Amino acid sequence: MAEETATEERAVRKTREGTVVSNSMDKTAVVAVVDRVRHAKYNKFVLRTKKLYVHDETNDVNVGDKVRVMETRPLSKSKRWRITEVLERAK
Repeated sequence: MAEETATEERAVRKTREGTVVSNSMDKTAVVAVVDRVRHAKYNKFVLRTKKLYVHDETNDVNVGDKVRVMETRPLSKSKRWRITEVLERAK
């Protein structure tokens, strides 16, 4: 069994796109991700915002930047995502 788990591929990691809303922490940014979810009862699409704590190794993102984040191992109590690329800089 140990041989089987070693040869299996790792599960595909989740990616999200969002906007940086805070960068005041060291090597950490807060990214707001907006999802369109269908309401169970009314069948209307509703916007849901989720704030993700994201690892930013170089401290190079600013508030308003559009970024792509990827799931990673737990880096702290609440930080489970890391920035993979900056899609658009804030103006």
